[in-house]
Amino acid sequence: MARSKTKQLSYITVPSQIIHSLSSSSLQNLLLSPKKASRSGNRLFSLAISPKFVLSFLFFFALVGTLRIGFHLDPLLPLPPMPCSTFGEVATATAARTADSALLIAAAGGGEWREEFWRQPEGMGYRPCLGFSKEYRRQSEAVRADRRKYLMVVVSGGVNQQRNQIVDAVVIARILGAALVVPILQVNVIWGDESEFSDIFDLEHFKRVLADDVRVVSSLPSTHIMTRPVVEKRTPLHVSPRWIRSRYLKKLNREGVLLLRGLDSRLSKDLPPDLQKLRCKVAFQALRFSAPILELGNKLAVRMRSKGPYLALHLRMEKDVWVRTGCLPGLSPEYDKIIQEERKRRPELLTGRSNMTYHQRKLAGLCPLNAQEVTRLLKALEAPRDARIYWAGGEPFGGPAALQPLTREFPNFYSKENLSLPGELEPFANKASLVAAVDYIVCEQSDVFMPSHGGNMGHLMQGHRAFAGHKKFITPNKRQMLPYFLDTSLPESEFDQIIKELHKGSLGQPEFRKIGRDVTAYPVPECMCNSTNTRSTI
Repeated sequence: MARSKTKQLSYITVPSQIIHSLSSSSLQNLLLSPKKASRSGNRLFSLAISPKFVLSFLFFFALVGTLRIGFHLDPLLPLPPMPCSTFGEVATATAARTADSALLIAAAGGGEWREEFWRQPEGMGYRPCLGFSKEYRRQSEAVRADRRKYLMVVVSGGVNQQRNQIVDAVVIARILGAALVVPILQVNVIWGDESEFSDIFDLEHFKRVLADDVRVVSSLPSTHIMTRPVVEKRTPLHVSPRWIRSRYLKKLNREGVLLLRGLDSRLSKDLPPDLQKLRCKVAFQALRFSAPILELGNKLAVRMRSKGPYLALHLRMEKDVWVRTGCLPGLSPEYDKIIQEERKRRPELLTGRSNMTYHQRKLAGLCPLNAQEVTRLLKALEAPRDARIYWAGGEPFGGPAALQPLTREFPNFYSKENLSLPGELEPFANKASLVAAVDYIVCEQSDVFMPSHGGNMGHLMQGHRAFAGHKKFITPNKRQMLPYFLDTSLPESEFDQIIKELHKGSLGQPEFRKIGRDVTAYPVPECMCNSTNTRSTI
């Protein structure tokens, strides 16, 4: 058989700790094939690639790498792609994203990074801007000194829903001039997670960051332990600071303790500027995850990034999501029937608009995208086939088969289960909130993020990525694009062009918050500013 003349690149896997000690030029010499040597150098070159030399070379680097990391082996370079068989802050500075991958990409010519899909949106110079007014700072001294009023809150839901309620709890404590007792996390009825605040979040960091805004205490002082708290279970939706003061302040001054439950969406999204800034400060600075969560999340992010940029997907394909949204997974008539029967048995699970049919919901953009739709969207937006994808979310209804459209087109498909080493996930077993927090970290550090459906995770991620410099965030334009998904007569090239046009303004660019929207999803202009800081810039 004739020998192929095609040039083949040879790659050497080098422990990441050693990469730090190599210059970019020396690393390039390791990663790229050398040019053909002159005749006089052939003997030396043949010696360099002899099996004995290669074995000695690899043994030397393995020994040095082991010594440098103290015999703690860790796969900072990627694991091979594996099928998803088991389902289950983040530092916001972009420059801090693993020097390992930066050197690898520089040495390889950075080809992946040049692709349009990885291009980041124009941030227009917007940066975090949390300067409080003189009046706010003047009042802070009295708030910190008060020892008479205490606010207790019980927050519910998953970790992202809890985050939203904790943000509002801090703001309500500030409005009332009360100290905030560390929030109590209600045991989730779906997942049974009994994690406490300090299991998920760094409590001391939380207290320290908010020291100038609200006094946070771990428990009620002895002077208030026997106090009968004022209990409020039914706070109306979207109440104003004035309503809160008129409703609670007099009772709180008299009794000393106020207990609030069910804070989800109870506080208005339209607050005075200082309180909006406080919201951002809590969401993006004070609520840092606990050390074990940060450690594992950062490890997984490094492993994803070890070969270049990566995409994170938050897929909402769980059974309860299809039931609650009034939508169908579209896997088969049998699966659709299971969802319809479950909805008939438990109609109370349907979240609003019960008079709409499934088809009407779909066209209104109220349904999560399934794996086939996510795949078509990514292909239309020119996601490269070799893109590394991190998948976050619960077990999809239908199991691994529900993800096959994605894994067929994008084989480099990872989850926390097949990225982690044996034993790394054991401390998080049966703790859905902690696992979701790990997902959050890996998603926040990704180069591109896309949710298949709205919700708390998507909104928080949108705001967090904006606050970190407007990192790319793809918002699926479901209402406008779905009619084209259903048009089978449309040529693929025309479909792709239409989809790209529909998403030109939905890639994470700065967007001014509109009335009624949460500042933690849209931090411009209250929490971010640029040199002009005028509405005409967007």
